[in-house]
Amino acid sequence: MPWLIQAAVGLVVLVLVAFLLGNLVRNLTQAGLLLTWSWLGNPAGFEIAETAIPFDAAMPYWRALLAGLANTLKVVLAGLVGATVLGTLVGTASFSTNGLLRRLARVYVELIRNIPLLLQLVFWYFVVFLALPNGAAALQLPGVVLAKAGLYLSWFDPAWQWQGPQLINGVWTAPLRITVEFAALLTGLVIYTGAFIAEVVRGGVASVAKGQWEAANSLGFSPLQTLTRIVLPQALRVIVPGLNSQYISLAKSSSLAVACGYTDLYSVAETTLNQTGRAVEVVVILLGSYLVIDLVISGLMNGLNGLVQLRER
Repeated sequence: MPWLIQAAVGLVVLVLVAFLLGNLVRNLTQAGLLLTWSWLGNPAGFEIAETAIPFDAAMPYWRALLAGLANTLKVVLAGLVGATVLGTLVGTASFSTNGLLRRLARVYVELIRNIPLLLQLVFWYFVVFLALPNGAAALQLPGVVLAKAGLYLSWFDPAWQWQGPQLINGVWTAPLRITVEFAALLTGLVIYTGAFIAEVVRGGVASVAKGQWEAANSLGFSPLQTLTRIVLPQALRVIVPGLNSQYISLAKSSSLAVACGYTDLYSVAETTLNQTGRAVEVVVILLGSYLVIDLVISGLMNGLNGLVQLRER
């Protein structure tokens, strides 16, 4: 009997999918927009302000979408690293012997988690980064200049000599420049996701038996040594599954880059859709791209989860 119910449900789902696909094909045919991918080879005709790979307006649409995908991957990878570091530091700070540090960590988590990410991105972009001064009035730190035109960092020049930011005719130049759009998006994603990761780390550390702390203390370990050598390795089996969902959330949240004016995959796809009118194809590309990114993250984290789990002998 159970297999009959499953077969009936499966049949209903197949009929529903067939009906929706048939309806889609009929509507597209009537509108003269039958599915095609030939438009991907046409010149894009628009520029991309910031690209991780070479691109100009004469290149085809597929190259523009690839450039947008590269920009998305750049901010996702940087965000994963930054959020993990920040979340780990804040999560472990919850167990500090310093009462002020514990309270600051708690305030940060509760404040950031309860403010929508979109509002935070708007705040970082318009209130913080676009409010920075330019020229000689820019904020100057050792090896770093924060200006409205971007963030200028010390790095190696083409001759592999260490160079710092320089002000030439009122304009800052440096071997490495980060746009304010990328910086605002990355800052918002790191701070927002870091708050959730901090709770994951805190829960993982709390799952380790208190006797482990006491045993390490009796052996003369410092609190930092106890945390890094004894507690965190055991807490990983609880932390890693929680990180998986937070990493996937960060990847999906990167599509809010439009709030900061950063040209990511979604932004390029939107421009492509407006110019070509190929809504279905563009949406399929978007859905497929984010699905692949999330599946890759999930696969890697599941593999890591298998490595950190305790094994019975």
